[in-house]
Amino acid sequence: MREEISDRDKRLARYAKAMAHPVRVYILGLLSSQSCCYSGDLSEILPIAKSTLSQHLKELKEAGLIQGEIEAPRIRYCINRDNWDEVKKLFGKFLAG
Repeated sequence: MREEISDRDKRLARYAKAMAHPVRVYILGLLSSQSCCYSGDLSEILPIAKSTLSQHLKELKEAGLIQGEIEAPRIRYCINRDNWDEVKKLFGKFLAG
């Protein structure tokens, strides 16, 4: 009998893919330890081009791990707390076997 891939498995894989780069892991660690951060602040901290930072932020946002609010002329990014809690729960269950 063939087992179906569950929605839980698909969400876990999507989160894992979004987190599969050291810069994104760093961004998530930074945002999870504070309320929010402006993209300009991140570009001062990280030694990467702004366009590269934008791509990493886009990937994290599309996965639902962060959310951004435009406060012209800057964008404020925050961890998506609901999805971040789900990430911790899904990875915990997965790693526990």
